[in-house]
Amino acid sequence: MSERTHHWTATAGTGPPPSPPDPATARSGRSGWIWFAGSITVMAGLFTAVEGLVALFDRNYYLLGPSGLLVFDLGAWGWIHLIVGALAVLAGSALFTGAPWARIITVVLAGFNALGQLVFLSAYPIWGVVVIALDVLVIWAVLVHGDEGKYEIW
Repeated sequence: MSERTHHWTATAGTGPPPSPPDPATARSGRSGWIWFAGSITVMAGLFTAVEGLVALFDRNYYLLGPSGLLVFDLGAWGWIHLIVGALAVLAGSALFTGAPWARIITVVLAGFNALGQLVFLSAYPIWGVVVIALDVLVIWAVLVHGDEGKYEIW
């Protein structure tokens, strides 16, 4: 049998199937997105919590236009940002463990944080756009690459 024929038969499935790689060494390069999403969620949660604390303790920091903020006053938005930020830090930290519930909670909190920043744009427009972009990136990373974390050994 010629070398060309032998190569074709070996790749056509006549040989034994390849054994799966060792789970400890089968790390996916794309699972780095889950680590990225966890890191960004923790950082964005910390920044959102600080934004809430500033809104609560230094009411002159944010410049509000004549229309003010939507729905709530600055104090209520301060509490909302503080609570969502603290929960985001916890959810982002749980992403590092590979817990399936952490992916769901992270996506929900990132979406809620993006909506909260959208409403808060009149008080802090540049930072709000940056946080919304990071939240969208986190949602994408968790939804597209979220199931890859369960194959990792953390």
